Amino acid sequence: MNFEHNEITSQVTQMARDFAHQHIKPYVMEWDESQEFPVHVFKEMGKLGLMGVLVPEKWGGAGLTYFEYKAVIEEISKVCGSIGLSLAAHNSLCTGHILAFGNDEQKNKYLPKLATAEWIGAWGLTEPNTGSDAGNMKTTAIKEGDEWVINGTKNWITHGISGDLAVVMCRTGEPRSKNNSTAFLIERGTPGFSGGKKENKLGMRASETSEMIFDNCRIPDANRLGNVGQGFKQAMQVLDGGRISIASLSLGIAKGAYEAALKYAQERQQFDKPIASFQGISFKLADMATEIEAADLLTLQACDVKNKGGNVTKISAMAKYYASEVSVKVSTDAVQIFGGYGYTKDFPVEKFYRDSKLCTIGEGTSEIQKMVISREVLK
Repeated sequence: MNFEHNEITSQVTQMARDFAHQHIKPYVMEWDESQEFPVHVFKEMGKLGLMGVLVPEKWGGAGLTYFEYKAVIEEISKVCGSIGLSLAAHNSLCTGHILAFGNDEQKNKYLPKLATAEWIGAWGLTEPNTGSDAGNMKTTAIKEGDEWVINGTKNWITHGISGDLAVVMCRTGEPRSKNNSTAFLIERGTPGFSGGKKENKLGMRASETSEMIFDNCRIPDANRLGNVGQGFKQAMQVLDGGRISIASLSLGIAKGAYEAALKYAQERQQFDKPIASFQGISFKLADMATEIEAADLLTLQACDVKNKGGNVTKISAMAKYYASEVSVKVSTDAVQIFGGYGYTKDFPVEKFYRDSKLCTIGEGTSEIQKMVISREVLK
């Protein structure tokens, strides 16, 4: 198993790194403070193919593998987790769902717009009272002739206000019954579809998170993704791949925090020598480096299995679970190494610290990942 970067992966990594330092780094704290979702940045990433990393070239994408996708999210997230999160949600969830389950007409219509960032994508599964309990969703779609009438509210939706296209899971059967949900494509501007409350978050503040509200929203049956009743199964498969992106996001945040802490520990003097020379600090750095390396290898293994078309349910859950917990631990230790300065917004680690926590919650909490992993190992 060889995870060394090939020439393409190295070039894509460098491109993402250069973009992040030129177009994102100077504005990170400005966007964080104002909670601005910088749509223009995603338009620029679209020109480079970063908004359609996995989309084949015939639909305007870059046609790359999960190794390049991991590298892109990681490099962006080393600078700003918020931008990395939005990049991941657009690529893995909305675009990824259409790529996996759309028919030719739907792919031809929507993928070129999404892959170039002409349109920003959103994906709606979670509701106010149904997070992990998605089988009990309240948003319904009722068939009337050749149309579906959708009513309900989704929340914690990335790009719920600004997204131009949303893939939305709606209940089309009885609550908690088998195969009771269906996925639909809903364009912004469709009557009855609106954005709701924007969340005021601890971290990831430049990534828009909001409600999506549906009030007698009518869409044609042509906007149904796949068969009736298959929405939840589709969503779980999409999340299997999406968890690789959250693992990559977690790694980016962890590496950003670690690199800042390593540099600071070598420069900061106490008792006439760098604090890195003290065992209390050097052992923290050793733990951080080791845990990042382990999380990185797990994530690369998940990418490898996904690229080969294998079942990634267990390995992607492991990667997401471990990498997200490592992200929190590493960023916490980074703040500790910086001491009082780490608690201020003048240094980068407090933002890594705030952003990291979302990784243990979004796209399935750490507790849900343990459930997924345990079910797989007990089969």
